[in-house]
Amino acid sequence: MKKPTKRSVDPATIEMLAHTEGQGPPNAWDRYDAMQPQCGFGQLGVCCRNCVMGPCRIDPFGEGATLGVCGADADIIAARNLIRMIAAGASAHSDHGRDVAHTLLMAAESDDCDYKIKDPDKLKALAAELGVKFEGRELREIAHDVAEICFAQFGQQHGELVFTARAPEDQLKRWRAAGVVPRGVDREVVEIMHRTHVGVDNDPENLIKQGVRSALADGWGGSMIATDLSDVLFRTPEWVTSNVNLGILKKDTVNIIVHGHEPLLSEMIVAAAQDKEMLELAKKQGAKGITLGGICCTANEILMRHGVPIAGNFLQQELAIQTGAVEAMIVDVQCVFPALGKLTQEYHTKLISTSPKAKFPFAEHVEFDESKAMEIAKQIVRKGVENFPNRDKSKVHIPKDTSPLVAGFTAENIATMLGGRYRPSYRPLNDAIMSGRFRGVAAIVGCNNPRFTHDKSHIEMTKELLANDVLVAVTGCSAIADAKYGLLCPEAAVKYAGQGIQEVCRAVGIPPVLHLGSCVDNSRILMVLRNMVVEGGLGDSIADLPVAGSAPEWMSEKAVAIGFYVVASGVYTVLGQPLPIEGAAKLMEYVTGGIEDVFGGKFAFEADPIKAAHLIIDHIDRKRADLHLPPPMYDVPYAPRAAVESEIKEMSKTQ
Repeated sequence: MKKPTKRSVDPATIEMLAHTEGQGPPNAWDRYDAMQPQCGFGQLGVCCRNCVMGPCRIDPFGEGATLGVCGADADIIAARNLIRMIAAGASAHSDHGRDVAHTLLMAAESDDCDYKIKDPDKLKALAAELGVKFEGRELREIAHDVAEICFAQFGQQHGELVFTARAPEDQLKRWRAAGVVPRGVDREVVEIMHRTHVGVDNDPENLIKQGVRSALADGWGGSMIATDLSDVLFRTPEWVTSNVNLGILKKDTVNIIVHGHEPLLSEMIVAAAQDKEMLELAKKQGAKGITLGGICCTANEILMRHGVPIAGNFLQQELAIQTGAVEAMIVDVQCVFPALGKLTQEYHTKLISTSPKAKFPFAEHVEFDESKAMEIAKQIVRKGVENFPNRDKSKVHIPKDTSPLVAGFTAENIATMLGGRYRPSYRPLNDAIMSGRFRGVAAIVGCNNPRFTHDKSHIEMTKELLANDVLVAVTGCSAIADAKYGLLCPEAAVKYAGQGIQEVCRAVGIPPVLHLGSCVDNSRILMVLRNMVVEGGLGDSIADLPVAGSAPEWMSEKAVAIGFYVVASGVYTVLGQPLPIEGAAKLMEYVTGGIEDVFGGKFAFEADPIKAAHLIIDHIDRKRADLHLPPPMYDVPYAPRAAVESEIKEMSKTQ
């Protein structure tokens, strides 16, 4: 068993791991240790269960079987397995978007709906983009038409998804040339499942193209719809301050945790937890009030719009219960451990599942219905409040660790932040890059994974990039990791960033790491990159920009879909562990090389966060050289590599 300090760098997590060692059911780290050694064939991506002639295993070293029963080789098997991961990941995020579209339609059609349109300006902007008349019409009429168009994107059978038109023209031309512009979200997912059935598509590159098509249907379709329509319903985020880590839980209040991914439930839980009736009930139960906190991407959703504090990220979900101070953990879908139910049997915590798509062992199921949203939210919160007297004080152990943060950045308010409210513009951002004050921009996103020391890769990579004047944007559990370390505070610029970033952060009053929301809000990052291209001066395509992406501790199928739509959008992307294709040499060569010729982006794999950061910086420096931009304005600890340095010198001669 590893020491707690080898499992995480977060002090609250270390404290809880030490406190709970040997107590109750095993946690995620214990279960990971019990799985060792893990199946090598599976890790390399060369096992196949797509029919029952197998399962087949291909020997990646060529000493055993080189073909499955049907004749598929390692590259075919790995490609099929990989794009099935994309299908699942794209389905998860896009189903989220479908539910939000359904709720907007319901809000437009019913006077009694608990959901209201909170951002009419965003609604009208979407209407104009989608060709919906909005002048002289009621908001509900506009919302109805916008919702119907977005809803139709999921089942559309031909044409192109409407939001792919947002991509820079050069990127769109690449997609059209490759034949990967998505037609409809559901169609692309279904086609993956068809192509990967035994005896259908057996060309690895052709399989990957369909994977890309489905991934783009997520990033420029389902996820983008989810983000934009959530803004319409719940309002577009603005800057907000809050706190993060297990220390946000309180000994003298009812503590309720929301965990999962969909904002439809959590928005109503926020309102119910602030309801006068619920607060009075909490006092009757002996509590001083109700503390609401979040885990995972639900945490990011309610942080961005309401400033609700975050209890922790993915690997802290069990630890929150083990504080003994959580009255209810309310879950919906995605990234929720099935182990939580059994764990709650050791504590007084009620695990309440709410989605018909996701039920859990030992959980109490209260099915959420958007047509009775507030009624059900109050019912759920009441269960937590009434559970407060059952808390066993002898089991309560709440770490004191919390950190302040600033969040709430979007593609829209980044322009306002830099250009001012009356003249919003991306020109200051582009100018900062062109002058060398910002070396470039990197997006760090994604999960936690017990394969890695919890949070360490996110934090170390971010610090190394900041020190080298690379501005960082974050989402999801990566954002929570950085927030716990203090990187989402303006003061972090002085402590960790290079002189160029410091100057801009001091002038504008922003942190050097910009929190753009939940994992589905990676679509905001796509729009930021698109806006940089449109602003001009940094090339004609996202692939021309001095930017990169990374998921240092990725673990889910959603991350695979995200990775592919980011790469297909032209972004160099470094993953902390390889995609499960290492046993397929030709496929590996394609996704780390040949795919760049088609889409402008490619993958790299590096577990060491500092080395990964240097790969990103090398890429950014090459893009700067291609654009004939000068080297960084100020001295930086990681100077350009020799090959990049020579490119820059050649560029200087031509200027």
